Amino acid sequence: MKQAPVTTGYGAAIRDGFEYLLANHSSVFTIGQGLWSPWYVGNSMTDLDSQFGRERVIDTPVSELGCTGAALGAALCGYRPIVIHPRVDFMLLAVDQIVTQAAKWRSMFGGQVAAPITIRAIINRGGEQGAQHSQSLQSWFAHIPGLRVVMPSTPTDARDLLIASVLSDDPVLYLDDRWLYGLEEELPPIEERNLASEGPRLTRTGQDLTLVGSSYSAHLCREAAARLSANGIECDVIDIRVLNPLDATLMIKSVKKTGRVLAVDGDWRSCGMAAEVIASIVEAVDPRLMRAAPRRVTLPDAPAPTSNPLERSYYPTVDYIVQRGLALVGAQQETFE
Repeated sequence: MKQAPVTTGYGAAIRDGFEYLLANHSSVFTIGQGLWSPWYVGNSMTDLDSQFGRERVIDTPVSELGCTGAALGAALCGYRPIVIHPRVDFMLLAVDQIVTQAAKWRSMFGGQVAAPITIRAIINRGGEQGAQHSQSLQSWFAHIPGLRVVMPSTPTDARDLLIASVLSDDPVLYLDDRWLYGLEEELPPIEERNLASEGPRLTRTGQDLTLVGSSYSAHLCREAAARLSANGIECDVIDIRVLNPLDATLMIKSVKKTGRVLAVDGDWRSCGMAAEVIASIVEAVDPRLMRAAPRRVTLPDAPAPTSNPLERSYYPTVDYIVQRGLALVGAQQETFE
């Protein structure tokens, strides 16, 4: 009897990436809060301390600035540290180390000094966590020259982009979203990749509309595209994956074909990634090829609410993306058979 394929969850895929790096690269260690906990987010760190030793899986007191600074110093001395911030929000306490130090060293010293530090920060949204525990902030950091920003949306990318980030000689912010931890898929064998060669990926093809997103927003785009297909609307779906530096080539090519684009981002609207995606496209696409004005789906420009009913209208949904997609192609409403 043929065996069913073995699938791996998003959190377990991240753990696979950590295990591979710690087993195969002696310069790698990880540092952060709660790393010895058996119930760490998505089981993504389970037993790594017992497997590789607590001198390489370092649990720290609550000091985001301290653990990031220690890791940056180690990076400048030849190590490849991975700093883990369980919440993006509190990573801001280390923003000087990330933005003013790590992101600047290569430029300041004429490319002679590298700072190969990877900062893994986890987006925790929903669950009535409120304004101070649910921020994404990817557009903040994607604005910084010298700091690579990656956001995986699948278990395979969660593993492979982590490995590529740590093996890069540049500082990398690796953002993973807790809402993706329920995803599972069959993982291919590990293959070390050059992060500089990674970029947006076309995950579905169509001729009517281009949907662009990253991380959980890319997942929503894939779900929305399936719904739109049932209504006769076929979409290109592009997973950005690497936000900085942003390579818009694939998006531009797609929009030249479809003439329509809907950019989806799980961050605030003003000065966000959705706006950057649209700007990159309209700067390069002949207006005569556009069949509709570009549109975006984002969070409103307001802090996240704590109330569950308000949360349900605050975060983008598949339903809303489908509605906006239908409007872009001139359909009035979704049809069901």
